[in-house]
Amino acid sequence: MPFHINRQQIERYSTLELLARQVVEGFITGLHKSPFHGFSVEFAEHRLYNNGESTRHIDWKLYGRTDKLFVKRYEEETNLRCQIVLDVSSSMHYPAIKEFSLEQQNKISFSVIAAAALINILKKQRDAVGVSCFNDKLVVQSEMRSSEIHMNHLFNLLSSQIQSTTSTSHKTQVAQILHQLANTIHRRSLVIVFSDLMEEQLDMDQFFDSLRHLRHNKHEVIVFHVHDKNTEFDFGFEQRPHRFVDLETGMEVKLQPNEVRSAYRKYMSNFEQTVKLKCTQYNIDFVSTDIEKGFNQILFPFLNKRRKLF
Repeated sequence: MPFHINRQQIERYSTLELLARQVVEGFITGLHKSPFHGFSVEFAEHRLYNNGESTRHIDWKLYGRTDKLFVKRYEEETNLRCQIVLDVSSSMHYPAIKEFSLEQQNKISFSVIAAAALINILKKQRDAVGVSCFNDKLVVQSEMRSSEIHMNHLFNLLSSQIQSTTSTSHKTQVAQILHQLANTIHRRSLVIVFSDLMEEQLDMDQFFDSLRHLRHNKHEVIVFHVHDKNTEFDFGFEQRPHRFVDLETGMEVKLQPNEVRSAYRKYMSNFEQTVKLKCTQYNIDFVSTDIEKGFNQILFPFLNKRRKLF
């Protein structure tokens, strides 16, 4: 069932944006100090007024003292360029859910809401943002813009990616897509990747090379490794026979979870530690993102990275 925009609940905006605002507002309310202090709306300096521009930010008190027109400049005016890269392959639709909400999500809905929450922050700060969606190819790539119309387009684009089921199998090509984006994003930007990294026999060298490509082009990078920790890392299935189906290849296997749990946990732990170590070497922020832990694990790393850029 596709995700539908709730026009009765909020006019002009999608339900997705409403959820995104709830996530951001709840996050800010829970902080002792606003994460925006110091880099988004804080006063920075005065500059001379130029004839013909808006008088909105003229400091009239300073004019009264100096008889000269000065405009207040805010840190908010220093714009960020951000490209959000979203894995929409079949494995991202795990686990199966009937309908999503802030309380019930799978990997794709979690990533979409997290991306929308970041767009909500960037929108308030008048930053330019674009969205790229990929599976085994680049499905969508928008330009980075900051207009109201563009932001609404991004919310609608993200909304269309949420489905409770996926009828067509789509594999993941993370390394190939990141190389492609590194070649097409020409100005220094913040690149945020949401993926479960569930590529068939993921070639780690190619993946690391694609991350190095982004850093070589002077982009800042955050990789959110999205997963359901209970089942995908801890293999927390009941002690009975199960039939496991690869969502990207259709391959099936029947087994008892306790027969493979120990080896599986070891493999997944080593896999994530290897990725985390390489990201550290390349000065890339790697965030292990359990969909059960909520959105603060997304927003804190983003805001910390934002501070480092200025």
